[in-house]
Amino acid sequence: MPLNLFSVSLPSSTFSVKTKRTCPKVGAYICPTSGTRVNCKRMHPNFSKLGTSPLKTKYLCSSEPCFSTANSGIIMNTHRVVGDKDGLIIVDHGSRRMESNLMLNEFVNLFRDKTGYSIVEPAHMELAEPSIKDAFSVCVQKGADRVIVCPFFLFPGRHWHQDIPHLTAEAAKEHQNVSYIITAPLGLHELLVDVMNDRIKHCLSRVAGEADECAACIGTGRCKLY
Repeated sequence: MPLNLFSVSLPSSTFSVKTKRTCPKVGAYICPTSGTRVNCKRMHPNFSKLGTSPLKTKYLCSSEPCFSTANSGIIMNTHRVVGDKDGLIIVDHGSRRMESNLMLNEFVNLFRDKTGYSIVEPAHMELAEPSIKDAFSVCVQKGADRVIVCPFFLFPGRHWHQDIPHLTAEAAKEHQNVSYIITAPLGLHELLVDVMNDRIKHCLSRVAGEADECAACIGTGRCKLY
């Protein structure tokens, strides 16, 4: 019997993710998620704390930040870090616009280069290829005994709660001894503030004639004042 993805409850500490990004805040800092006072020069964002944010909006991740299954009931890989036997699938929605789909390939290449992970594959939930099933098979062919599906989505809507788990479970049926996990979407994270702020600054520089078009809007002519 296949495992019910929605009944899995894993400890939130398992998903504490740290990064070496330098924190812009120096000295005492009140953490927005835990409310504790932090004295540091570098902040390590902790994804496991996102579900306890005082904002309490429907867009926050739940206390169960991802879905996991051992597939046939045999847990082949239980490491808390990404290893050589892990295959990562970065999945977006998919688009009828080819340029948009190709941008996912560029992001996957960038992600692979920056992280050094050996098996990283792109996938589209719908409308384009490769599918989640295709990417899952490629990961296994390259030697993965655990597949980590990473939704390239901001918030946990229907696609994360239903569609991606269903498609991944279907893909895993052909690889009974391969476990998999579906990570939380990007959610609310302070590093996304930096990303948006960088985008704003670049677009304003483009309008002022001081920067070229970015990869997202090149050739569209949309980066302008109206």
